[in-house]
Amino acid sequence: MNSEREWWLRVPAVLLSPRSVFAALRSEEREDLEARSEPVLALIGLAGVAVALGTDTAATLYDNVEYDALLVAVWAVIAGGIVAFTGYFVFGGALYLGARGLGSAGSFRRARHILAFAAAPLALSLLVLWPVQLAVFGTDLFRRYGSDDGDAGRVFDALELGFAVWAAALLLVGVRTVHGWSWWRALGALGLVALFLAAFAYLPTLL
Repeated sequence: MNSEREWWLRVPAVLLSPRSVFAALRSEEREDLEARSEPVLALIGLAGVAVALGTDTAATLYDNVEYDALLVAVWAVIAGGIVAFTGYFVFGGALYLGARGLGSAGSFRRARHILAFAAAPLALSLLVLWPVQLAVFGTDLFRRYGSDDGDAGRVFDALELGFAVWAAALLLVGVRTVHGWSWWRALGALGLVALFLAAFAYLPTLL
């Protein structure tokens, strides 16, 4: 129970003191793996919904007259779950391969857990930024050419980008801390991640 509580406390801590949290991910003892499974699921799930709501598809849901607030909420949960599942395993797999390419002996599970805690800013944006946007723009967030299409909307777009950059920075810190690498080696691993993801995205065009 204490171990589970410690890992839940590390969820907000990763935003303020990321090195200590990522250092704790080095442990692959069964107790630690089980204790952090629920925080990992929560982080990935919230981040997935945040990413789904930021897509062009979400921005036009209310153009369909059949959509109401409840249906948008259901769509966000389902689409967010799909994004979370895909990102967790595809991006996590790319992170695992990228780290292996630079000499890591870490497991696929640990790579996915690094990704999950690095996604904490995206999860935070869902809890902090999206409620404010809903209060300001209402359902126009889900309509083409709504009131969020002006300067105020661009401010929120910049804030969303800021959360994404924050998450990318945490991922870099996480890779460096967990593996004990230099900044350049950690950047090299993320470069390989980008190559793997680009190859994965290009693969369907060859089929």
